[in-house]
Amino acid sequence: MGSPTIVWFRQDLRIHDNAALAFAIERGESVLPVYVWAPDEEGNWAPGGASRWWLHHALRDLDDQLGQLGSRLVIRCASGKNGTEQVLHQLCRETGADHVLWNRRYEPVAIERDTMLKAALRSQGLHARNFNSSLLFETTQVRNKSGKPFQVFTPFWKHCTALEVASPVRIYTHGLRRPKKWPASDSIADLALLPSIGWDAGFYDFWGTPTRNDVMNRLEGFIRDGASSYPEARDIPATDGTTRLAPALHFGQIGPREAWQAFAGARNHSPAFDSGIMRQLVWREFAHHLLFHFQETPLKPLRSDFEVFPWDADERYLKAWQRGETGYPIVDAGMRQLWQTGWMHNRVRMIVGSLLVKHLLQHWLEGARWFWDTLVDADLANNTMGWQWIGGCGADAAPYFRIFNPITQGEKFDPDGSYVKKYVPELRNLSAKYVHRPWDLGELDLAAAGLRLGKNYPVPVIEHGAGRARALKAFDTLKAAKN
Repeated sequence: MGSPTIVWFRQDLRIHDNAALAFAIERGESVLPVYVWAPDEEGNWAPGGASRWWLHHALRDLDDQLGQLGSRLVIRCASGKNGTEQVLHQLCRETGADHVLWNRRYEPVAIERDTMLKAALRSQGLHARNFNSSLLFETTQVRNKSGKPFQVFTPFWKHCTALEVASPVRIYTHGLRRPKKWPASDSIADLALLPSIGWDAGFYDFWGTPTRNDVMNRLEGFIRDGASSYPEARDIPATDGTTRLAPALHFGQIGPREAWQAFAGARNHSPAFDSGIMRQLVWREFAHHLLFHFQETPLKPLRSDFEVFPWDADERYLKAWQRGETGYPIVDAGMRQLWQTGWMHNRVRMIVGSLLVKHLLQHWLEGARWFWDTLVDADLANNTMGWQWIGGCGADAAPYFRIFNPITQGEKFDPDGSYVKKYVPELRNLSAKYVHRPWDLGELDLAAAGLRLGKNYPVPVIEHGAGRARALKAFDTLKAAKN
């Protein structure tokens, strides 16, 4: 028997459509699946609390899938900036492995680390190779007519839909050979990914236990029952009208090529299928395209003029927003849904983001950092693009002067108040007419509903008109600075 092949798993926690694993199996030697927990190497963006919860379950599921094939996942903890390099060198020495394979990541720190790691492994006479299993297209493949990166989504979308999406990589699991001797492994529990205080109870109620089977069942159910109503349902937070595939795509429990193939097949066979969902996969692709080509954007605005924007940091505003105590029902419902479930409906993400960066003039990075810690689907590319979009400072961004009215947004997308009442139970006795504007009720009606504004539910942190005027004044200051 020749030298084993190490497959280093990261955000590709699946067996199917895994290019690195497929290549390892095709080599015909034994395969050693490895996961290295190295948060010190993630720079400013080590996984947050909610992401760690999902990661714990995704790792357990991958280990179970490998176990069904007679294999297992070797876990190692690394510390320090070069911890992964040391771990992989050590595993090569212990097992005699001479190939180390992995699938690419596209965050700036990951690109830098992987480049150095590949050089270090090759300098020791080892074979190091990486693959694309995270995106529909390689980041260097997509350019505009001038050979430059796209910064507007619509032409990016048109360009991508003219390209051929590769089929998912076939995995011949019967060819997976196991090492005769396994190296020592830490346990998944040793990573301490789950919270020591049980704030995650609502995660299980909302998600169950995240597994590949659950993800695939949800995908199939959406195609069967939800795709035709997607154009309308996607904007209604009280309904289960979206795929909720984002965390599974981030951690690689499903590959984008698998999702694309499933959606394309459904579109071709059913006139009721809405292909707009495929546009969301390309929107994700666009986010990674931007992050790869504009690597400073996780901390700096793509539009450099926004570096002098007159943000007005205020801890009271930020805390009220984080706790879902802004006095705007649709905003508070979204922020409480986020805390309880690790997820927030996309329409509501835009509404809460607008309130934070516009009405309250808090830096978009404050929102990005909070979402990073509280979203199970926290993804640096998507999170960065989303917050810069709502802040008006990114690619294809919403103009800064487009300011969502949290009252009318609530009335439009949660007309009967069922979403608000689920997550803000203080308002459950209000009628649909007043659930998004409780301050318009008289004292007697408020009392009848068991509501005392300023006591058991806050008054708005800032009146909408005043917040809008404040935001526009700040934007005028920015325009004056440019001139």
